Formats: sequence, C-alpha cells, structure tokens
Amino acid sequence: MKLPYREIPKYPENYLPGNILARLIDGLGYRFYWATEGLTEHDLAYRPSEKGRSIFETMEHIYVLSNNILLAPDAKPYEKPINPAPYSFKDLRKKTLGNLQSASSKVKNATMEDMENYKVIFKKGEHKFEFPIWNIINGMISDCIHHTGQIVLMRRASGNPQNPNVNVFMGKTKE
Repeated sequence: MKLPYREIPKYPENYLPGNILARLIDGLGYRFYWATEGLTEHDLAYRPSEKGRSIFETMEHIYVLSNNILLAPDAKPYEKPINPAPYSFKDLRKKTLGNLQSASSKVKNATMEDMENYKVIFKKGEHKFEFPIWNIINGMISDCIHHTGQIVLMRRASGNPQNPNVNVFMGKTKE
C-alpha cells in the first residue's frame, strides 16, 4: 500500500494563500509519514512517563486534529465520537495521512476570499464554537507538528530512531 507523503509534493507555482496553507499541511504530512514509518508494537506502546501519552495515543490525537484540518475548508464541525472505533496502527496512519492529503488538495489555489469562508468549528452537544482559519495554523497544524516531533523523540528513546536520511528542508529522504 502506497501512502502519501513519502516525499513532499512539488511546490506550487504561486504564493496564493491557499498554496501556503497547503504547503504547511504537506510539510506536516511528510514529517508524520517519516515519524511513524517502521514503528513496532514496542514503539507504539512506549510512553515517556506513567501519565504521558504513548506513541500510539499521540497518533490518535494527531488523527483527531487532522479531522479538524480536513473539515475547516468546508466550514464543517468535527464531532468526536463518544465511543470511537479502535483503529490499528496501519489504519490510523493511513487515515491521518489521507486526511492531510485531502485537506491540502482542498485549500490549494484558494484565494483570500475563498479562505474567508473557511472555519474551524467545534461542536459539543448543542453548543457550537466557530473560529477563523487563522486558528488552524497556530492551533491544529502547529499542534500536529509539535506532537509529530514528540513521536520522533519517543521512538528514539524507545530504541528505534527515525530514518537519519529524512531531510525536512528538502522534503525528500535519501534511499
């Protein structure tokens, strides 16, 4: 199964606001791909402290955030299920990377006018909270990048460091 973000897609031809946002999402996708590539059951269970999240739980959190990123261009809320179905590592990774790829595609070539209609929406019961797309940058995208870095650190502590040939600046990994 070929997953997206083994490398960062070619950069856009212009600096439209949507392309800049898409590039942020693509950078996250590349980082997440390589942070989670080759993880073992031992790694997934690793937690830095008794009360800290495991690598797998951190991946679950990133998946939830990726749903918010995916739905913001459509101004739709993500409603976290009360009893979410458990996903395998393989499915969780595939769904997260798929969400990021779809979100990037949605925002590519978007203008300022398009983006004014994007909303981050939280819905809990009857309560609904709306925020402008700006909050996706300092909120969900930044949070995902932060947590992806935690996965890289935790897998190193677990004894299975990330591929040293990953080059986040170039968005390519030496074979």
